[in-house]
Amino acid sequence: MHKKVLLENVDRIHTTEMGIGRIQRNLGIDEEPVGYCISKLKKENSIVVKEGKNYYVEVDGCRITINSSSFTIITAHKL
Repeated sequence: MHKKVLLENVDRIHTTEMGIGRIQRNLGIDEEPVGYCISKLKKENSIVVKEGKNYYVEVDGCRITINSSSFTIITAHKL
């Protein structure tokens, strides 16, 4: 259900300037982080839970935190 909400609003998913560097650093990636995180969300095996005001996407050994009202990717971490 939560995954469906995120997928229906995928065009609204974004991050801040500070978020770009933080996500790239935390995940150890060089690519553009919003597209990277959306591709992870779209994977068949991704699991989405909602806790409080955030969605948490877990897939491929990482957790992506997305604000549920603004669809801002706040951070992402390797698990």
